[in-house]
Amino acid sequence: MAVPAFSDISKASNDVLGKDFYHLTPVSLDVKTVAANGVTFTAKGKSAGDKLSGNLETKYADKKNGLTLTQGWNTANALDTKVELADTLTPGLKAEVVGSVVPDKKKDAKLNLTYAHQAFTARTFLDLLKGPTVNADFTAGKDGVTLGGTASYDINAASVTKYAFAVGYKAPDYSISLSALDNVKLFSAGYYHKVSPLVEVGGKATYDSKSSIANPVALEVATKYQVDSTAFVKAKIADSGIASFAYSQDLRKGVKLGLGAAIDVLKLNEATHKLGVSLSFSA
Repeated sequence: MAVPAFSDISKASNDVLGKDFYHLTPVSLDVKTVAANGVTFTAKGKSAGDKLSGNLETKYADKKNGLTLTQGWNTANALDTKVELADTLTPGLKAEVVGSVVPDKKKDAKLNLTYAHQAFTARTFLDLLKGPTVNADFTAGKDGVTLGGTASYDINAASVTKYAFAVGYKAPDYSISLSALDNVKLFSAGYYHKVSPLVEVGGKATYDSKSSIANPVALEVATKYQVDSTAFVKAKIADSGIASFAYSQDLRKGVKLGLGAAIDVLKLNEATHKLGVSLSFSA
């Protein structure tokens, strides 16, 4: 099993704290279908305030040759294309070319390389048009311990513009992580614990050394309870006073309903609360 990438060192706790909380979007719809030849079509729509946004995506995967082609088009008139080539040049190496074009406005092009090994994982992200800049990260691990670092390099300025470090430990039923981000000015500590087959708990503390507020440490704790094989509930509380709740239910095979709410317990009489509904179809 390969060592997790730098962005995945805190994945277990981040998933409990941030994944499947549906209040972030008032209404969202996701429809995914797969054709007989393996081509996947995905249509997504969501509301954000008084605006609606959507995205259409087509994905073709040639698993035999390790080739994946994804083409998307959204309501911002952006045409997004991604070409992936995995384990073809050498086992463990994945190359991606990612492009985005908004006619007469902007263009983006990136080259991403990932090499995953049992002892380490290395990634490089090259922005071909902006800077150009190179973002790279590296992790190495053994016996559940993972050490990693990341840095951004501006080629024209010949200087490192951003860097961060992290360490994590993963056991069969829990994991912990420590991170020094934003040029070692933002520090976070997270944990994840699978209490039982039905209950998961995660928490994170973040300290911003640049903050001027009286209490620069932010805390949040969340839990997930698997009601049965088709449903789960989640709850999260943050020191800011925001309590978040979520419920997910498989209505039938391929149909999932998500309900979410965020309540500001410090301002119960004010209109600061949020509600969200998500409906997903797959076939």
